[in-house]
Amino acid sequence: MESVLAAAITGVLTLIGVLASNSRSRAVMEVKLDTLSERVQKHNELISRTYQLESDMAVTRNDIETLYRKVGSK
Repeated sequence: MESVLAAAITGVLTLIGVLASNSRSRAVMEVKLDTLSERVQKHNELISRTYQLESDMAVTRNDIETLYRKVGSK
């Protein structure tokens, strides 16, 4: 009877330890996931701004070439 009681107590304490450990691990993973999501969002914003700058540069190049043609034809 004593060995059954000792095994039950050990099992309950082990279960409590595992649950506490999993809870901490989950909290750490959530913090890391939030940080990663934030970094991905910043990266995506940077990519979006880069595409906009490239588009603006293409328009600017076109305008400059048009001006050169106008000045060259005078």
